[in-house]
Amino acid sequence: MTEYSENMSITMSENGRKSYHFETPLIEGYGTAHDPYREFRKGVKITIFDEDTGAESATLTANYAIFYEDRKLWEAKGDVVATNSDGRQLFTSQLFWNQATHKVYSNVDSKIVDGDEVHHCEGFESDEQMKEWTYRKLKGVTYIDDEFLEKDSSDSLSSDKTATTTAAAPASLPKPATKTKSASALKIPAAKPLEERSKPATVTEIKPLRITEKQ
Repeated sequence: MTEYSENMSITMSENGRKSYHFETPLIEGYGTAHDPYREFRKGVKITIFDEDTGAESATLTANYAIFYEDRKLWEAKGDVVATNSDGRQLFTSQLFWNQATHKVYSNVDSKIVDGDEVHHCEGFESDEQMKEWTYRKLKGVTYIDDEFLEKDSSDSLSSDKTATTTAAAPASLPKPATKTKSASALKIPAAKPLEERSKPATVTEIKPLRITEKQ
């Protein structure tokens, strides 16, 4: 290791004009290696400036990056997000930026959000301002409808409110008072008077037979 710095903020220029600016929590340089490089193990944020106007043209953030000094080649990895001045956004897991050719490219799955269009591709190539794109293998394009998003968002909010109201209700509601029906309501027949009740069976007196002896 020939270089070690923390919390660095460096602005680079080419031909007397500011070309890019990078910020990083940690930079480690290996200037005597066969292919000299600088490593950014704690992530990096890079701002690219337009050569003609000097205004910011694109920004890039990544969890890890390495810069090969002789080849002027950047490699960024881990949650790579790039945004240009027009608002176009790129999301990928690996990205290469060649300062010599002013090209940005990737060989892995990437997502490009351009206004109401979302492009899914397997690799792409672009200029470093991310204005002209070439998709290597376009997997699909999704069109986003703003009205649909607003309606969907409103429906979601309504559903959330309903769910919240239901959840806020008491766990157990008091049971209503139980009403006891009267005998008349239940139509229970009234008891008959004693005299009208069924009488016991009458027992008939049985007279003994009289046997007479015949002469």
